Amino acid sequence: MVLEFFSDYLKHRLTAKSRHGTHSPFVYQLVDEVIYDFNSKTEYSGIEAQRKKLLNDDTVITVTDLGAGSHLNKNRTKKIKEIAKNALKSPRLAKLIFRLAQHSKPATILELGTCLGITTAYLSRAAPEADIITIEGCPETAKKAYSNFQDLELDNIELQVGNFDELLPKVIDEHTKLDFVYVDGNHRKDATLNYFRWCLPKIHEDSLMIFDDIYWSKGMKEAWEEIKSHPDVTVTVDLFWIGLVYFKKGQAKEHFKIKY
Repeated sequence: MVLEFFSDYLKHRLTAKSRHGTHSPFVYQLVDEVIYDFNSKTEYSGIEAQRKKLLNDDTVITVTDLGAGSHLNKNRTKKIKEIAKNALKSPRLAKLIFRLAQHSKPATILELGTCLGITTAYLSRAAPEADIITIEGCPETAKKAYSNFQDLELDNIELQVGNFDELLPKVIDEHTKLDFVYVDGNHRKDATLNYFRWCLPKIHEDSLMIFDDIYWSKGMKEAWEEIKSHPDVTVTVDLFWIGLVYFKKGQAKEHFKIKY
């Protein structure tokens, strides 16, 4: 699996384009102004300081894993700093998600997979007026995430704890539209496709869906291909680590691989 992942990464690097190889005006602007905006921003510093605290936190918690390739609950003890090191999105990717959310100007954000809440914090800072709903399967991880939100004084986040399959349909039903959806949990093909399909009735032409770890496994690669081929999807941007899905009406259906 590791060899296949690195093989996929190498293929992606060899075939992906930069903004200069992109002939879509929409995607060129997205790459130029958002994806490749590596300038420092004031919102980054407080969140990265919180990440640093997590990376040095020796507190031991019981982690309940409801996904990541198994339908069975797996309970194990881990230190917060282990989770922070291995499960949090890297600063580079978390900041990219911040920029994508800031660019999208969403009123409603849905995140599947809170973890310790660092990416959620970036979403909150990117769209302080938005209503953010984030769902986490592990109670003790969620408890730490909530503590981080308090430390960072974030007040536009609703954290729900439980199984995605049970909570997500209820959350979707409670909202008239979904502007920004970030799927980062339960990395199985069927689950990922279910989340995509369940969200579709509330998706509109200005919505953005982001799928994490699209090359994580054979099943995730297959799910990504099915999502790309869906008739409601017009533009996708494959950044290897994450995949962006757009639904813009009147836009020719195109798929882009971009170096990142």
